[in-house]
Amino acid sequence: MAIFEFAPALEISRQIVREKTNKAVLKLVPDIKSGEVVANRTFGILLTAIFTVGLMALLAINTALAQDAFKLSELKVQAQILKDEREAILKEVAQKSSPDKLAESASKLGMVPIASPNFLDMSGSDR
Repeated sequence: MAIFEFAPALEISRQIVREKTNKAVLKLVPDIKSGEVVANRTFGILLTAIFTVGLMALLAINTALAQDAFKLSELKVQAQILKDEREAILKEVAQKSSPDKLAESASKLGMVPIASPNFLDMSGSDR
């Protein structure tokens, strides 16, 4: 019978614990009036700023890469032009250094072919 005598005391202690727990939980949540929005926009602004800076950096990198690609294509075209000019100059030199062209150029300068060539012996020995 002793347990039944403690029943009202247990019920009262449970109610006191329940009330104190509810007060503790309610103290963790800030008071907000109904229909009012919390004015903490810092996180949203921070995310927007990071996203914007990231997009700007990506745009700058893509622009730099595109400029490098245009410069590379211009340099390739310039290299091809220089290669073509070099080949043309080498072809002209080869044409002008052929024996027929050399003989023609010599005759234009007034040179004549020799009938009997003379050789000099520079070794110093007598024969």
